[in-house]
Amino acid sequence: MLDPAIQSRVLSLYPLLGELPEAERHTLFANATYMKVPAGALMFDENQPCMGFPLLLSGSARVIKSSPSGRDLYLYQVLPGETCILTSSCLLANAPYQARGVVQDELELVVLPPGSFKQLFGQLEQFRGQVFNRFSERLTELMNLVTAVAFQKLDQRLAALLVAKPNPVEMTHQAIADELGSFRELVSRLLKDFEHKGWVRLERGQVLVLDVPALKKFVIL
Repeated sequence: MLDPAIQSRVLSLYPLLGELPEAERHTLFANATYMKVPAGALMFDENQPCMGFPLLLSGSARVIKSSPSGRDLYLYQVLPGETCILTSSCLLANAPYQARGVVQDELELVVLPPGSFKQLFGQLEQFRGQVFNRFSERLTELMNLVTAVAFQKLDQRLAALLVAKPNPVEMTHQAIADELGSFRELVSRLLKDFEHKGWVRLERGQVLVLDVPALKKFVIL
């Protein structure tokens, strides 16, 4: 059984679970598992079966697709209060993962067993709607990603990323390359070019954006 304080945090971030009858909510929490996972740890890998449905309490995770050549493409991030669409689809289809999940910032989470997730999905219409809404949102994001990869050059995608992130962009060159599905050396060279143009200033572990209008204009060239 989850500690009452953990139960309270779960209900605060996932309030739809509070609509369950008390007895069923008690059973749900009795079958759930509380976990802490350090940054950098592998949550799940490609072709692994899905062992449960995560409810994030703190931290963040990234879902990444790898190519046969070893290049990684960042797909999306999962934050507290959100659900992972890849996990949902794997549980609903009884299929293995087709990407891997990596802890970005140390995670606190509660994991529901597959049976509990399927019961929630079948019983709570609002929970089912929330899962489908997340599918819709992520599909739009992934379509935008496919469009960017297919039709934008890497330097334009880099400029778009710098504009979209909070300034300064607190990411290493490697982290930026991972998110763009590219190589650190290429990203570093492009960032140096942006710095030479006066658009950014490179600092240790971060990029300070100096000219947002110039970057935005470059994105739509």
